Amino acid sequence: MEIWINPACSKCRGALTLLDAEGADYTVRRYLEDVPSPEEIREVLDRLGLEPWDITRTGEDAAKKLGVKEWPRDEAARERWIEALSAHPKLIQRPIITAEDGTAVVGRTEEAVRDALSR
Repeated sequence: MEIWINPACSKCRGALTLLDAEGADYTVRRYLEDVPSPEEIREVLDRLGLEPWDITRTGEDAAKKLGVKEWPRDEAARERWIEALSAHPKLIQRPIITAEDGTAVVGRTEEAVRDALSR
């Protein structure tokens, strides 16, 4: 299991606390320092069963500067979104937990983190 975190994020810290309390075996990826490649983002999206716009933090300054709220949300624009997430990792929703069964969850709630633990 791997968890993508921003240490400054309270949701990330909460997820780590729960994983530790449950004795989970996991690795931490500080994705702002160890930026995921477009291929890694595609892989995580496949594991999540989501599209890039589903995990984009559109309220971030970089998102506003890029104007992502106005970008099309369709297959033709998918790569543009993925490239933006890789170029501006602050835009990636957090924390993302990759589960042992090959799936992943956005662990913003205790329920989602527990879901990842059960896989």
